[in-house]
Amino acid sequence: MHFHRFAAFLVGAWLAGSVFMDLVATQNFRSVDRLLDAPSQQATERIQKLGGHDAARVFLRHLVSEQNRTYFVTWERAQIVLGCVLFLGLLFGMQPERFPLLLALVMLGIVLLMHFFLTPEITRLGRAIDFAPPGGSGDRTRFWTFHGLYSASELIKLGLGLALAYRLLRKSKTSQTAEVDRVHEPDHSHING
Repeated sequence: MHFHRFAAFLVGAWLAGSVFMDLVATQNFRSVDRLLDAPSQQATERIQKLGGHDAARVFLRHLVSEQNRTYFVTWERAQIVLGCVLFLGLLFGMQPERFPLLLALVMLGIVLLMHFFLTPEITRLGRAIDFAPPGGSGDRTRFWTFHGLYSASELIKLGLGLALAYRLLRKSKTSQTAEVDRVHEPDHSHING
């Protein structure tokens, strides 16, 4: 019974971390525009030294991109550990049920796909277009294709995680109710004996 709660906690931490990382990535890019829209006097001087608003925006977006790349690789590694702990816990920590095991395994598989296939390609293509002039280039098109695949994978993983958390919490409640019923069941053995 307690393992179901712990497993649900792991899934919740996994989902919360994923949502947090998505918020961090988008806010990092928005912070560049916020800075450039209302720079301080000291920032204005530095922006001019960089070549003006547009040049500073390109450079700062490159900096944010590098930070996000590091954050996502680190978070993917943490997710691999979380996924392995969750899967092994589901396998050995309670009576194994196929559906929760399958959900955890698919979530882990998605993270492995993201970490070893999508993220390296997004990083490579992103660095290739960071300083490229705006417009349609093959690298830019491929970047957004991979970015879309990453986003879709993230949404699928989140959906599976919600289903897994629901299943674990429902199982925990069912187990808890059965335990309460067993404890409060009247003992009629003295009548028959």
